Amino acid sequence: MRRFLTAVLLVAASAAALSGCALPDNSSPRTIIALLLPDKKTARYETFDRPVFEKRIAELGDAQVLYTNADQDAARQQQQAESALAAGAAVLVLDPVDGRAAASILAAATAEGVPVISYDRMIIGGGKPAYYVSFDNERVGELQAEALVAGLEKEGRSDGGILMVHGAPTDSNAAQFRDGARRVIAAAGLRVLAEYDTPDWSPDKAQAWVSGQLAQYGDEVAAVYAANDGTASGAIAALRAADVSPFPIVTGQDAELTALQRIVEGDQYMTVYKAIRTQATIAADVAVQLAAGDKPAGDTTIDGIPATLLTPVAVTVDNIASTVVADGFWTIADICTPTYAEACAAAGLE
Repeated sequence: MRRFLTAVLLVAASAAALSGCALPDNSSPRTIIALLLPDKKTARYETFDRPVFEKRIAELGDAQVLYTNADQDAARQQQQAESALAAGAAVLVLDPVDGRAAASILAAATAEGVPVISYDRMIIGGGKPAYYVSFDNERVGELQAEALVAGLEKEGRSDGGILMVHGAPTDSNAAQFRDGARRVIAAAGLRVLAEYDTPDWSPDKAQAWVSGQLAQYGDEVAAVYAANDGTASGAIAALRAADVSPFPIVTGQDAELTALQRIVEGDQYMTVYKAIRTQATIAADVAVQLAAGDKPAGDTTIDGIPATLLTPVAVTVDNIASTVVADGFWTIADICTPTYAEACAAAGLE
């Protein structure tokens, strides 16, 4: 009875904080699986992760998804996790806003016997998640930097400088992207002018920082390593506003639709395609197994944690058709709207 009353009070107290939250029908005895995603600025979460996860859970049985989005607020995510536990969630699928802050969520769930899947980003501390599903994140950074190096060599601009726009300092993946990229750039002997950790992965903050660096370095900037497509969009806006010529090479990640359109037009050099549908489907499969009391073994282990690490793929204008289109991630019709028809035709995307 005491636990029940505590649960009711927790749900009531935090309801106002759960903007964008899909609460379960408490009149139903269905198993509850909580999906806690970190932000809305990264297009993939609402476009792919959530709907694919929910669809797969529905296919696997009668479990019910309790969905929340923290909107890049670690404290809000903490409240959302507490409410999910109070509502009786059997499993938490957690993509943390802040990997270290999420340790308290993992510890609380573990204390209640609720397994946690560390989704996309690793939870740092607080015990060990029951499972980890992500990508080879250092390889993501390597792919970005390899494309950047190749692009500079192709254009004869390897003596130019590089701005490095990293991801959020609270995101454990961002450090892995950075490490992979730095290793490749250092091995190529290229010159890094300045680096920046972008708070909240904010395109606006990336744009403001790049604008400031352009005021200092001007045409010395031959390339911008941008850790994802959102920060790439901010960097490109700054480069266009400053009328930098020749236009620098800009990397990205996530294969967002707008990024692919920028690649077709020539504003962005590359992105990294990650099979998010596969990732979300695996997470749903594992969540259902954990809710049933099973212990999935994983394809590998990371620090003793069963894990699945998927393989990222570099995408340039030359292989859009054979990667994101061939995989059904986007269609030619999605990418080649009337605004981009001419550029698509020139790229052989028709």
